[in-house]
Amino acid sequence: MTVDQPDVLQIFRDTKALLEGHFLLTSGLHSASYFQCAKVFQYPWHAEALCQGIVDHFRTENIDTVVSPAVGGIVVGQETARLLNVRSIFTERKDGEMTLRRGFEIQTKERVLVVEDVTTTGGSVKEVIEVLNQSGADVVGVGAVVDRSGGSVNFGVPYFSLLQLTVEVYPADACPLCAAGSNPIKPGSRDLKK
Repeated sequence: MTVDQPDVLQIFRDTKALLEGHFLLTSGLHSASYFQCAKVFQYPWHAEALCQGIVDHFRTENIDTVVSPAVGGIVVGQETARLLNVRSIFTERKDGEMTLRRGFEIQTKERVLVVEDVTTTGGSVKEVIEVLNQSGADVVGVGAVVDRSGGSVNFGVPYFSLLQLTVEVYPADACPLCAAGSNPIKPGSRDLKK
């Protein structure tokens, strides 16, 4: 099953994964909406349908490995790799720096697809690409479930998202939600502790 943008948005609504309120995003920006992909991916049939859309877009790229940033990208990376029948690994932060850990390695010229759940500024994916470039990988593209930037992010490689929206975000010091007296909540995983 191939999903189009209205299907993706409906899946988020049906699973109550499109949250409204006041949120502190991983990027440090504030927003009145949040895409909680974990609520979508708790249903394997949704994970399969969404990741199939990414796979269909990149199928001809002869991908060797799918790499995603932890924690949010792990499920989308695993399912995308399963559908491509290739290896799935992830990067994670150590002392604030994105790195490959857990014995994961990338070979020179290994063809890698980077996948992410939600793109806002693209910061985490850019860090992943830098790690892969340092390893000598050939990054063939980036796939995401949701692009909140409206297509404004440039990774220097082909980029595809299933759902592309322009969702307003605010710097913390210029946030109208904060000015109205609201305090943001942080539903993401950036600050998880061991």
